[in-house]
Amino acid sequence: MELIDKHIINRSTRAIKCLPLNSDFYKDVKVSGLSAEKVLEMKDKYIERPLFQISKSEKIENNFLWLIKIGVLRREVDGQGLTSKVRLTPLGRIILEKNPNIANQKATPFELFSNWVFRKLLNT
Repeated sequence: MELIDKHIINRSTRAIKCLPLNSDFYKDVKVSGLSAEKVLEMKDKYIERPLFQISKSEKIENNFLWLIKIGVLRREVDGQGLTSKVRLTPLGRIILEKNPNIANQKATPFELFSNWVFRKLLNT
């Protein structure tokens, strides 16, 4: 069981490093829910990597869906049900407590490729 947990943490850590969302995003989403529209509106604060030119909230939403699938984020719930906002999961909190600056670290080419492969495999 510990081996599985190690793989889950490694995959989630790699995904955080590979996505354009920075540590400010993860700090804020730990405290309150954020929507893709809000992240796009505040992209100067939440998206640092110039490689990623994000102009549509759908691209941010796709990154949210990936992080939900691997267990880093979850949908926020209100009295009406699920919302468009996301929050950090316990797994996401564990990863970010161990290394709060992980989102600002540059992923290696191998990590980028590995994340792309896992994302393609799990999204099919």
